Amino acid sequence: MNIFGDLKIGLGGAPLAGLLTPVTEADAVATVNAAWEAGWRFFDTAPHYGLGLAEERLGLGLADKPRSEYVLSSKVGRVIYEADTEAPDGQGFAVVTKRRRRWDFSRDGVLRSIEDSLRRIGTDRLDIVFVHDPDDHYDEAVATAFPTLIELREQGVIGAIGSGMNQSAMLTRFVEEVDVDVIMLAGRYSLIDPDGLDDVLPACLANDVQVVAVGVFNSGLLSQPRPAADTTFNYAQADAALIAKADQLADVCEAHGVTLPAAALAFPQFHPAVAGIAVGCRSAHEVRVNHELYTSDVPAALWPDLKSAGLLRTDAPTA
Repeated sequence: MNIFGDLKIGLGGAPLAGLLTPVTEADAVATVNAAWEAGWRFFDTAPHYGLGLAEERLGLGLADKPRSEYVLSSKVGRVIYEADTEAPDGQGFAVVTKRRRRWDFSRDGVLRSIEDSLRRIGTDRLDIVFVHDPDDHYDEAVATAFPTLIELREQGVIGAIGSGMNQSAMLTRFVEEVDVDVIMLAGRYSLIDPDGLDDVLPACLANDVQVVAVGVFNSGLLSQPRPAADTTFNYAQADAALIAKADQLADVCEAHGVTLPAAALAFPQFHPAVAGIAVGCRSAHEVRVNHELYTSDVPAALWPDLKSAGLLRTDAPTA
């Protein structure tokens, strides 16, 4: 099953809900519209992102778009509920709300999560549903969440199913042990961290599972032509060795007339298991910048030079 067709880049929805810093509703909707104008037709979100706020804002941006013309994904594993008092989110999103989240991979939790997502987004279907971050919930995911999604897929209620995580080891188990269609691999197949080559990417090829590569900037380290001293890797302060390596990558990129983030966007797409990438953006300007980077010409000679300098694994596909 080809889930994405010709779609190669999409919008990651977490920043729409004010990931780390606030984002207004108007800016969030403008971000979705800018992605649409750029030709992006894959949109990913999750209940976790701003306690449902990202889903609501994505829905506002897509409200006037033909439903048949884009691929929409959301996630299960966290159920959103109402508390009595408002409080800051406390999990990275700049929101103050009565909403709270709880882990729930049960059948009822999955069904409720999907129903709530459809309502918040304002749509009648999800093309892809990912089991979200089940790092500490493997048994529940396999016993209840995935069987429920498989049943819904067989009924035609949802399209494709899979899992989205920041690690590759458990994703590999899901690919090998569960009838999934697609995975969302966050940060583990990037220019500076291509370790997905060791396990999950070969497993995806062997099992005909498609990959959406996300976190290709590793939360900030590869997002600028030169990494700042306070840049992040995996949402924490990057250590000196990683920053030094990013600087070395940037040296080679500059010698080829290309920027580090342009190379970071291009790199994952060479792998035959990768169907496309998604990029989180918080403004229309960020969409336009990333689209220009995505469509920029990255010389083929860059990749062998990175490999010969020991900055890129020799077994990473680059053609």
